[in-house]
Amino acid sequence: MERCPGLARRYWFPSSALGPVSAKLCFASETKTARAKGKSFEAELPGGRSQAELGNESKVRELFGREHCSVFSPPLTHGLLLLLAVVLLLSGSRDALAIEQVEFTRDGRTLRVEGRVRVEATDGGLLLESADGTLWTLQPDEIRQRTRDSRLPRPLTKEAIEAHLLEQLPVGFKVHRTKHYLVCYNTSYDYAKWCGSLLERLYRAFTNYWIRQGFELYESSGPLVVMVFADASSYRAYGKDDLGSAANQIIGYYSLRTNRVSMYDLTGSESSRGSKNQRGSAAEINRLLSRSAAIPLVATIVHEATHQIAFNCGLHARYADVPLWLSEGLAVYFETPDLKSKKGWRGIGAVNRPRLATFRANLATRPAGSIEILLADDRRLRDPQTAAVAYAEAWALNYFLIRHRPKEYTAYLKMVSEKEPLIWNTPEERIEEFKQIFGNDLDQLESEFLRYMRKVQ
Repeated sequence: MERCPGLARRYWFPSSALGPVSAKLCFASETKTARAKGKSFEAELPGGRSQAELGNESKVRELFGREHCSVFSPPLTHGLLLLLAVVLLLSGSRDALAIEQVEFTRDGRTLRVEGRVRVEATDGGLLLESADGTLWTLQPDEIRQRTRDSRLPRPLTKEAIEAHLLEQLPVGFKVHRTKHYLVCYNTSYDYAKWCGSLLERLYRAFTNYWIRQGFELYESSGPLVVMVFADASSYRAYGKDDLGSAANQIIGYYSLRTNRVSMYDLTGSESSRGSKNQRGSAAEINRLLSRSAAIPLVATIVHEATHQIAFNCGLHARYADVPLWLSEGLAVYFETPDLKSKKGWRGIGAVNRPRLATFRANLATRPAGSIEILLADDRRLRDPQTAAVAYAEAWALNYFLIRHRPKEYTAYLKMVSEKEPLIWNTPEERIEEFKQIFGNDLDQLESEFLRYMRKVQ
């Protein structure tokens, strides 16, 4: 299956800020035709209506409503709309790449959006992606007019994207550019620059690591957008549409739906600031965030940024059935901060002490066949009652496989990266996929896993 670098471009603007919309499409690659399994699905989107009775809600939570947070998945905060009963993914033809202008009505407003149709239903419903990366789920009865433009999409420049972002963001925001990122901020320039430097080092370390493992990555063909708010209150106000009340408990998150990482200035948190209540230069920011109380906060930001990179370099595919144990465990593997190095990233693969402690503390009550349960579906990671233990086991399993079975792990990653969007595996299919790479004897694998993790220091 061809990977689609166009998925690297995702920019989202709150629905409350939307009037009539017209944005130039910036996709440049083709999409592989996928098999339709006839499953209905729902999509979460800004300004949605009440939840439909039909559809696979659990899968929608994974693909459209999931915010990658360190411990749990927040509740859905927008309505879920039933899009279609049978999905037809468009082929990579010239027509499929063409731009469409769609006029539709929603909540008493007439909106116009220009972009590329990603999915078209047999009943006329559309899944459309605009140039700013917004994913629009349009019901047949909402659509008033469709016009196809023969122009092929052309990438937007960084300058154009930046200007478009600043038009939509609150007054006071600025943009700091790096090689791979647009850091949108209303805090100090020094902090935005510090974030950009941290993210670039992580990007280089992450991509170089997987290239060395033999994984063929692509360079993100558009900048990754990161939002940095001056304080927790403005961040929570912004994030409530995505996270609901969970915004009060989460210091940063990557949104699979919007493709953004959002956070706030950690030097503004009391645990980071210390008694002198100072923020300052990059060196001072480093010293401040190297305090023991601040390390978990920085680790969370690194974790979320790792998700963003993984979903934009070909390692994972958005809207595809990427097992949560894999994506979350891999992010934990990379999340150990490295604030001392100016160029490298020495934290990759370091033992995650809190996760290891949690894993070992629960060995006595760990159910038999726990790996198979983890592979089959994502429920343990999504349930607040079991998430902490499940995340620890997901990290441990990734740690074990990366270090003990690296070739098989890379082969499994490649297989998952090639999954077609909007097609969800059954628990049996997920387990069978894993066995294709790692072998049929899961009991033997589990024994090896437990022996290995008991020796980890």
